[in-house]
Amino acid sequence: MPTPAPLLRLVNVTKRYDSPANTGALTVLDQVTMDVARGESLAIVGPSGSGKSTLLQIIGTLDRPTSGSVALDSQDLSSLDNLQIAEVRNRQIGFVFQSHYLLPQCTVWENVLVPTLACADVVLRDGARERAERLLKRVGLGERKSHRPGELSGGERQRVAVIRALINQPQLLLADEPTGSLDHASAQALGQLLLELNHEEGVTLIVVTHARDLARRMGRVLELKDGRLAPAEAQG
Repeated sequence: MPTPAPLLRLVNVTKRYDSPANTGALTVLDQVTMDVARGESLAIVGPSGSGKSTLLQIIGTLDRPTSGSVALDSQDLSSLDNLQIAEVRNRQIGFVFQSHYLLPQCTVWENVLVPTLACADVVLRDGARERAERLLKRVGLGERKSHRPGELSGGERQRVAVIRALINQPQLLLADEPTGSLDHASAQALGQLLLELNHEEGVTLIVVTHARDLARRMGRVLELKDGRLAPAEAQG
């Protein structure tokens, strides 16, 4: 049988920034090439400033590469205009960041449903409330949906952010240092939750992290160093 096409394919992705005073361009990503299978869990590690967040932003359509191509579900993202890119971002990609970015004036319920306001899929939008109810119960927050972010712990706020990222049933979940602001116990619990939802929801998971213990729990670990991506060396 033929090998299934990857959900995500990067080919020779390069990102350069102009340096001040004409000192030459700064190359952050240097011909990065990788495939990510559907349903895979992948961690990207590397030193601070190595370009991990830049890579995630390019994958998530928040930035564009200087050269190279990014394809999601066999669609070349460089061929899309800004409106089409926004639709892909809202419908096919979910984001979780180190800061939860919840709206402080809104309840948990309202925060989770915010992404559905821009969703063009009527069927998906109509089923969003039932999905929100199910997912909030799944992560132990079914009784907290009327609370505001300021009334929640750090771990609870991140769980809300995860559910918000999943509400539109994305194919790809991107997490940028999702445990970076949490205590050890909350970080461990959130890492486990991400992996469980990766399996239960069938969503492909890419995590950028400094936490080697979180990275080791993913199905594959790649390291970004000097602009290049390669399998990470085993860590004790």
